Amino acid sequence: MEIQKSYKGIFEANKKWVGKMSEENPDFFSHLANEQNPDYLYIGCSDSRVHANEIMGLQPGEVFVHRNIANMVVNNDLNVLSVINYAVEYLNVKYIIVCGHYNCGGIKAAMEPKDLGILNPWLRNIRDVYRLHEKELDTISDPQARYNRLVEINVYEQCLNIIKTAEVQKSYLAKGYPRVAGWVYDLNDGILHDLEIDFEKELNRIRKIYDLTKGE
Repeated sequence: MEIQKSYKGIFEANKKWVGKMSEENPDFFSHLANEQNPDYLYIGCSDSRVHANEIMGLQPGEVFVHRNIANMVVNNDLNVLSVINYAVEYLNVKYIIVCGHYNCGGIKAAMEPKDLGILNPWLRNIRDVYRLHEKELDTISDPQARYNRLVEINVYEQCLNIIKTAEVQKSYLAKGYPRVAGWVYDLNDGILHDLEIDFEKELNRIRKIYDLTKGE
């Protein structure tokens, strides 16, 4: 079968990659096996077309990665919360980046009034983002432009969800990092766009309700 041939071809490609990397740097794998010291935690979409290391121009070991449908940071998702905890308290990352992308299938699905079974609870988090920003989004008449704007707003809201966490607040108070940033990747041209979220402004804005640094 063609798919079986393709599957086995992955291992041949792996051997070629190992050979290439070892030729360029004989210590490459021994260095990776020793430790990781990334400055960045990247929270992105599971989309097969977007890979953190490649679009950031970084090498393995330079970015800690978590991915899920539509790059969500949900407050009862122990998976993403555990990743944030480990990245902040043990890896001492300097930046936490939420990276969405235009033409995101998860965002598009959330914009459509359909019952998608097991996906419904997850997509409801995105629909809640739409509800919070409904007034702005409904003024955008062009469906594609509205879709793109929801991608951006969703990134912004997920950045806020990270800022609300105790680990981030306490670490920033004590060390001055991590900072939280929001990006959008454009599949059409490969360019990353910084949404230029003002981290300190947003942190100060949410502290009235979400301040978890009392007693520090």
